[in-house]
Order: sequence, then C-alpha cells, then structure tokens
Amino acid sequence: MAEIVCAALLAYLIAVFGRIILSWFPLNPEGFGATIAGFLYMVTDPVLGTLRRYIPPLRLGSVALDLSSIVVIFGISILRSAICA
Repeated sequence: MAEIVCAALLAYLIAVFGRIILSWFPLNPEGFGATIAGFLYMVTDPVLGTLRRYIPPLRLGSVALDLSSIVVIFGISILRSAICA
C-alpha cells in the first residue's frame, strides 16, 4: 500500500514540476506541448487552485512568484519522506 501512495505522490510531484517548466515557454495551441500542458493543468489545478485562494502570489517588482507550487512541492516532499522512508 505504501508503494502505491509513494508512486502516486511521485507522479504528482513530477506533474507539478512539469507544469512549472512548461509555464516558462510559449506553446503552439495546436501542438503536442499544448496537449501535455492541458493534461498537467487539469491534474494539478484542483490542488494549486485551492492553495491560491489562501496564498497570494509574492510580488517582486513587476514579477509575481506563485508560492502555491512551492508549498505543494514542499508538502509532497515531507509526505514522501514520512511515508516512503
């Protein structure tokens, strides 16, 4: 049972990292990258959207840093170290 939870947490962690990386690049709306990005957004939006309601982006001049992704990565890392150790 722990192996399944560990695998699911790792898959979600990879999805969050993938979403972060794809957000840095412009994507062709009809390309394969847009399909992957759409899937990653669909998978990660429920958790990240909920956190964004409570954790606003950190403004650094004209740039806004989305802290919800960092909180999710940190939380998953803690869960994985507790469950998968």
